[in-house]
Formats: sequence, structure tokens, C-alpha cells
Amino acid sequence: MIEASTFLRRALLADALFSGVAALGFTFGAGAFASMFNLPETLLRETGLFLIAYTALVGWLASRTAVPKPLVMLVVVGNAAWTVGSIALLLSGAVSPNLAGELMVVAQAIATGLFAELQYVGLRKSASMVAA
Repeated sequence: MIEASTFLRRALLADALFSGVAALGFTFGAGAFASMFNLPETLLRETGLFLIAYTALVGWLASRTAVPKPLVMLVVVGNAAWTVGSIALLLSGAVSPNLAGELMVVAQAIATGLFAELQYVGLRKSASMVAA
């Protein structure tokens, strides 16, 4: 366990808020977003369902003064992988989004990459400690 810096907790909270909004939108508005972005409704809904669990985890981490360092690293690596995976999805030809869809995927990839960077910086600012 490490003592989470304020910077790390805020970066995790921002990620939880961003992911929570996306989770609700994609889970309950998958049909509308599928039409708007020309992306598969199932992909959007399943992404939203995943993000519900992810939001709960990251929100919980943000609320703790002491956090398991490996779990925070998993969030950082997961965010980095999400960023790469989002761009890879566009380049793969597996989906054919319209311009709005491409812009949305790129924008959320950039935001997720930014969260990974901020969380990594926050992790480095956090002090090591042993849980009591």
C-alpha cells in the first residue's frame, strides 16, 4: 500500500467522473450513439457496461488515502492500452465510423491517455507506506 498523493487522488477522480458519464451514456444511449457515430450498438453498450465496473473501481481508489500500488499501476497500464486499442480499432477497419465517430474515438483516446499520464505522475508523487 502507498499513501496516495492529492494529485493521484484527483487524477483518479477525474477519470472516474469522465468514465462514469461515458458509462451511463453508452449503456443507456447505445442506440442513439450508434446512429450518431455509425458505430456498432453492441460495442457501445458493452463498453458502457465495462465502464460501470471500471468507474466503481477508480472511484473507490480515488476515495482512499492509502491504495494498493499494483492496482493503481493496473489502471495506468489499462488506460494506456485503451488509448492504443482505440486508435488500433479505427485503423483496423473492423468498424466504419463516420467523421463524428472518428472524432469521438480519437477524443476519448486522447483523454484516456492523458488520464494514464496524470495517474502515473500522481503515483510517482505518492509516498510509500506500509498499511497498518
